[in-house]
Amino acid sequence: MQITINGHGVDVPADPRVSLLDLCREHLGLTGSKKGCNQGACGACTMLVDGERINGCLALAVQYAGRSITTVEGLADGDTLHPLQRAFIEHDGFQCGYCTPGQLCSAIAMADEIARGVPSAVTGDLTAERIALTHDELRERMSGNLCRCGAYNGIVEAIAETFAQETLAEQAA
Repeated sequence: MQITINGHGVDVPADPRVSLLDLCREHLGLTGSKKGCNQGACGACTMLVDGERINGCLALAVQYAGRSITTVEGLADGDTLHPLQRAFIEHDGFQCGYCTPGQLCSAIAMADEIARGVPSAVTGDLTAERIALTHDELRERMSGNLCRCGAYNGIVEAIAETFAQETLAEQAA
């Protein structure tokens, strides 16, 4: 059995107790995703599974056989950073950088959730065809990702700028 991680097939570990986070960090050398609390509370280990965000520390690797995983290392296209990665740099969306990989993966999945019309706890109109990426929507949807340095203003600015531009491009098309 294999898992696809950042576009590459990887054998599922023989030990069924290996977390997806530990598979990536300890067995594959993909150290971008961080082990923060190891309890699913901080979001530093957020990864994408078929485009949806999960906490890698709580996921057993064997559960994801046949699925496609993207870690922060898989966001860039070669040497070209993902637009959100560039925005984090431009808006100082990090200080120590420990939470940054999880913040990036979570924000990318969050934008996809909004595009699909998935409501959050603060979505006012559950029947609306489009959900606006308001200040409250963004903060609610990113609340599972903690930043101990307090770089939230830069994080919010980077996410809002990146996905507001994508929304404008979609509307123009």
